[in-house]
Amino acid sequence: MLCGVGHCHPTVVQAGVEQMSVLNTNSRFLHDNLVMCAKRLTSLFPSPLSVCFFVNSGSEANDLALRLARAHTKHHDVITVDHAYHGHVTSLIEISPYKFNLPGGGGKPDHVHVAPCPDSYRGKYRDTDHGLDELGRKYAEDVKHIIAKARGGGRNIAAFISESLQSCGGQVILPPGYLKNVYRYVREAGGVCIADEVQVGFGRVGKNWWAFQLQGEDVIPDICTVGKPMGNGHPVAAVITTPEVAQSFANTGVEYFNTYGGNPVSCAIANAVLDVIEKDNLREKATRIGNYLMNILRQLMDKHPIIGDIRGVGLFVGIDLVKDRESRDPATAEAQHIISRMKQEFILLSADGPHRNILKIKPPMVFSQKDADRVVTTLDEVLTEMKQSGIDILSDGSPKEGSVSPSERRKLIEDSIEDEPHGKKQKIIKDSDGIKI
Repeated sequence: MLCGVGHCHPTVVQAGVEQMSVLNTNSRFLHDNLVMCAKRLTSLFPSPLSVCFFVNSGSEANDLALRLARAHTKHHDVITVDHAYHGHVTSLIEISPYKFNLPGGGGKPDHVHVAPCPDSYRGKYRDTDHGLDELGRKYAEDVKHIIAKARGGGRNIAAFISESLQSCGGQVILPPGYLKNVYRYVREAGGVCIADEVQVGFGRVGKNWWAFQLQGEDVIPDICTVGKPMGNGHPVAAVITTPEVAQSFANTGVEYFNTYGGNPVSCAIANAVLDVIEKDNLREKATRIGNYLMNILRQLMDKHPIIGDIRGVGLFVGIDLVKDRESRDPATAEAQHIISRMKQEFILLSADGPHRNILKIKPPMVFSQKDADRVVTTLDEVLTEMKQSGIDILSDGSPKEGSVSPSERRKLIEDSIEDEPHGKKQKIIKDSDGIKI
């Protein structure tokens, strides 16, 4: 996800080294790289998204987006989506249910309103009861009701913020029509719409540069935030907005300044990343390999009932693990065990969603068909091994003592990464490095 064009891509490394050997300076000073990067980046967005602010991270981008929204609307309240995560700074923890609902979290502030996550598989409204178009309308109507309730209580909405595909919330694909209707309701109430593309932007969805475009050509946010893959691991991010919103911010008289955001080296690297995406046709590859990956994953569903749902777009894929397909009860402990076993095979997965039962697959866009085969073959072996061994999984994801024989237990958990490269894992992986997906 972070290194979208692959770790240490030579084109990206060369761009950074060459610029660093010439000049890197405070972004208060003019430099061509900043202008070229801003012009190139905004050219990838639909009109009227044409003003670019450079920052260092996705958290900085989303924090600035809130400042822009509040300056433009003169309101303060924010509508967020349940299970969302938008960054680690205070202003963003406040609008991230993924964080503030934790036992040690601070809870929901009064100025934050939480809309149900538009999850068609295990959300408030499900695909078993409603068609996709109806799901989009029903989840959007919940936002409309939130706006009405807030205004009835004397509060006004500054912004609605949502990832265009929810990542930490469980690899959620928004149902058709959701953003179109939500954006209309929010704008009618005097608010602006923020699309968080920090995790899903820069061609990961394949067909489009930005995931919000999957909702239709007429669905355009007022503010869009980008980051992570923008620098292929280098800290650079941006906020793209309209001239009207940018002017409202300028009218406050509070100068925006970021010492390193948009420095010459960061912009040289960001330009190089765009070069690689375009030159190597990585958007087309994300579509082709993503479709192939989802197809071979779906073939596992007949063999492994623990797989309840496969969903994704491009190289943004989620595997929803369940204890029972009918009830869709989440297989949380099993997911943790699978992650541990896949790690032993040099494949790094993570699990997320409110129940931590969704396996997240977001590899670099250079991910190949061979890589996809290896991931799915290994996952198949791990799931088969669990089923044949009759493993009883503990809450921490480890096999329960006595549920497998001593030899099987050694096979499953005893070998550590430190034992490699001479351990049993070489039977599956002989000459390849691990894949971070």
